[in-house]
Amino acid sequence: MRGFDSHQDGMFSYLSPADRVPPDHPLRPIKAMVNQALSDLWAEFQAMYAKVGRPSIAPEKLLRALLLQVLYTIRSERLLMEQLDYNLLFRWFVGLSMDDEVWDHSVFSKNRERLIASDVAGLFFACIKAQAEAAGLLSDEHFTVDGTLIEAWASLKSFRPREEPPPPPTGGRNPEVDFHGERRTNATHVSGTDPEARLFRKGLGKEAKLCYMGNVLMENRHGLAADGLLNQATGTAERDAAREMVRQVPHTAGLTLGGDKNYDTRNFVDFLQQGGVAPHVARKNRGSALAEETTRHIGYALSQRKRKLVEQIFGWMKTVGYLRKTRHRGRERVGWVFKFTLAAYNLVRMRKLLAAPTT
Repeated sequence: MRGFDSHQDGMFSYLSPADRVPPDHPLRPIKAMVNQALSDLWAEFQAMYAKVGRPSIAPEKLLRALLLQVLYTIRSERLLMEQLDYNLLFRWFVGLSMDDEVWDHSVFSKNRERLIASDVAGLFFACIKAQAEAAGLLSDEHFTVDGTLIEAWASLKSFRPREEPPPPPTGGRNPEVDFHGERRTNATHVSGTDPEARLFRKGLGKEAKLCYMGNVLMENRHGLAADGLLNQATGTAERDAAREMVRQVPHTAGLTLGGDKNYDTRNFVDFLQQGGVAPHVARKNRGSALAEETTRHIGYALSQRKRKLVEQIFGWMKTVGYLRKTRHRGRERVGWVFKFTLAAYNLVRMRKLLAAPTT
């Protein structure tokens, strides 16, 4: 018998958003890990707000919503709130009931400074990393370091001489600027849109862009991010960040660090060897600082094969995490988003690792 195409909506629903989510949905184990991390940060959240006054939106809900924005490649907070209004999966993950009213998108702008000042992204990343350590997913001996360019939210037209006033508008918000034939360097020019962004190009034949340098320290066992750091894009930015991140690693016997040829310099190799770290970076064809004995070791070959896993982290962050070009300005804000996106990658990776059958 043919059914009728009726459009009468029910007045009541006896199912919660949680009942609508399948038991095997990928977000279920991720939410469990996120709730554990947010529970560990309860004291930090308590110190962020005044003890009296009107209650604010819970920071736990804000962070869960921002995590959804990363996981589902939502390009703005305005679209995130639109999804949260009608998407039952999003409501369940954030912790909203069917009838709860969603917030205005400006809530994130008003709370972002508070979250940045308390370094919530770094603390959240550390809590997720601690869960990976407790599950035995992290290596404490073998690591890889690498960096990638993150395009700044600034146009090349905004890169002007430091002492020169901005050009007058010519019939619109986009002024006409002719910089062809002009020599422009970071020493003489600065972006009026994002003064902390730097003009940089990755290699010969590549175009120069206003960008930042995102750096990741990866453990080699399962390809999880052990640390992350965003700094200004310079010729030594990757090695400077590597030094800072390696200092945070508890040194044990047999500690190794892999990397590409950019890390094969005398100063960096000496820094690693003085700290008891075996340099397993790719060897330059000429002028290499690595000893022949190092490259002949079987562990060196394994590090060179494993180090390429770090490109999966960068690829995920730039495509799924929507971080190929940042939507924020200033090193502090971009660095906060970079660290938070890195924590999201670890969550996705850990879900797969913990769900895999053990042998």
